[in-house]
Order: sequence, then C-alpha cells, then structure tokens
Amino acid sequence: MKLPNGTGTVVKLKGNRRRPYAVRKTVGWESQGTEKEPRQKIITIGYAKTREEGLKMLFEFNCVPYGVFESKITFKEVFELLMNEKTKMSRSTKNAYNASYLPFKPIENKVMKDLKLRDLQYIVDKCGRNYPTLRKIKVLLGQMYKYAMKNEFVAKDYSQYIDITKFKSRNPNSERERVFSDYEIKKLWDESEDIYVSVILMLIYTGVRVSELLNLKREDVHLEERYFFVKESKTEHGIRQVPIADRVFPFFEYWYSRGYEYLIQTIKGKHVSYGVFRDQYWDPIIIQRLNFNHTCHDCRHTCISLLMRHNVNQTIIKKIVGHKGAMSLTERVYTHFRVKELLDAINLI
Repeated sequence: MKLPNGTGTVVKLKGNRRRPYAVRKTVGWESQGTEKEPRQKIITIGYAKTREEGLKMLFEFNCVPYGVFESKITFKEVFELLMNEKTKMSRSTKNAYNASYLPFKPIENKVMKDLKLRDLQYIVDKCGRNYPTLRKIKVLLGQMYKYAMKNEFVAKDYSQYIDITKFKSRNPNSERERVFSDYEIKKLWDESEDIYVSVILMLIYTGVRVSELLNLKREDVHLEERYFFVKESKTEHGIRQVPIADRVFPFFEYWYSRGYEYLIQTIKGKHVSYGVFRDQYWDPIIIQRLNFNHTCHDCRHTCISLLMRHNVNQTIIKKIVGHKGAMSLTERVYTHFRVKELLDAINLI
C-alpha cells in the first residue's frame, strides 16, 4: 500500500535485525550549491519489529507537529538510533560501543537537548575508567552528537569540550581498588556455567593478573600437582608457582581438556588478548549482564583481601600473587614454601 505524499515511509532493512523496519520522513529540503538540485532532508523516526508497528509510529509522529518529537528525544533514544544506523558492525565493535555507553546509564532517560557539558563531564570524571577507555567514550559521545545535530535533536555539540587530558598521567583505577563483595562472588558462582564467567572466578581464586592467565600455556599447567607456573609477568616477582584452589580446579580441568596451546582460548581456538577479553567477555558479563562496577584488576585485589580475611601469612600472600613489593631480601633468601603450603592457604578462601 502506497502512503500519501508527505506521510513518510516504512522501509525494511537488510540483515538479521531485532527491529528491521526503519520509519523515515522527509522534513524539508537542503541546498547542495548553486548548480545542484536541492536534496531531501530525511530523518529516521525510529525502528519497528513489524511494518504495522512502523506505520503506527509514523501515524503518531504525523499527529504531532515536527519539533515536538525532537524536543523530547532522550539520550538513550539517540544512542539506539545511532546503533541501528550502523549496519556493518562486528560483534566486538558492538560490544565496545555498549561498554562505552554504560557509564551514561544514570542520565540515559534525560532529554538530549537538556543535557549540558557539566552533566557529561561529571559522568566521565566519576566513571573510574582509564585514559584509553575514556578516549573511546569521548569518540562515542562525538558520534552521538554528530547524529543528533544532523537530525536537529540538539543545537550544540558538547562532546568536543569533554576534558579527559587530566587522566593522562594517572590511572583512575589505581585510586579505586574495589574488591568483589560476597554477594557479587555468589552471583558469579550462580553464572559459572558460562565458560567465561569461570575465567573470572579463576582470576579471583588465583590472584593472577589478567595477562598472566591469558598468556598461560597449557604445558605450564600441572593438574596432578595442583599448580601452574607463570613464566610471563610484568615484574620479576611475578615469575612463580601459583596453587590451583579446589573450588576452581574443575574450571582448569575443562580449559586444559580443550588441548590448545594456551590454556584460555576462544571457541575457535584463537589466543585471547587483554583487549578482546575486556571488550567481548568482561564488559558484557560484569558490566552489562551483572551490572557490577569492577575492572579486571579488582579480581587480584579480591584474592588478596580474601586471603587476609583468613589471616594467611603475609609472606605466603606475596608468594601466591607475586606482588611487586613482594618480599624482603631476608624473606627471599631464607623463606621457602612448598606448593602444598600455598595450596592450603588458597583453599581457605
């Protein structure tokens, strides 16, 4: 059925989409120069699951004078419209966009045009992300404002004034060493059938750095002796034997049984980099699914906190986690611990 001129259109988009019907309308014309014909100025009103739903959206839009719709569009709606417009995105790119959007949840239902620079800067300052992540967040804001200005939802682009340079020389996460609460750890155990949730629990119950676990080769895992050997670490004291706690031993068995070169690899058998782990597994699980406010490094602090809670000897704690302030000369020379002693300690948590 052809709609009357000036009503707008409902167009089915290509690909497998949750809302495949785009609802669009011409709202005017814009000049392309003196020698070119003016071109239509088309806005996307929204996206619908069915054509009927799209027609309803179009009817409701036409019942409201143009300008009322744009004056009420929220921050969240602009993000959703932008994401629907990006048709060729990989899964990792989509996850990265969603992760960059998460800090803005507290203001997502505010009208976009009512937001000021101070609102956005406050979110950026308090979100606890490091400098590289803040750069991604600023890029997303820039794209959202570009889209919003193109469709006349806002009159000014505040994203260009967001200041992240003050975080260049320091890592905000170093000031917020948050440990997982007992409730949060229980929630992780409730989700532990997910193989990548199991990796998060492996980090908590070993105290290793993320890079140490991701770079761990299968040949350095000794299941019978219940330990693995960290050969690659950022510090000298990081080279160590790490006990495998009974609680996470089945997870080590599972990953070991897959038979790949590295213990932790993707479903397709590829090595997992830190960036891939954070964007494709950590953020979707911890931030999006469970709504926790944690960085990967918080697993390490949690392990240390749990060991301290059970009054484990400080030297043993340092030995397990390979702390950069690890041991004094006396401790290094005269103190030796067998794997069993380390295993007894880690099994307390």
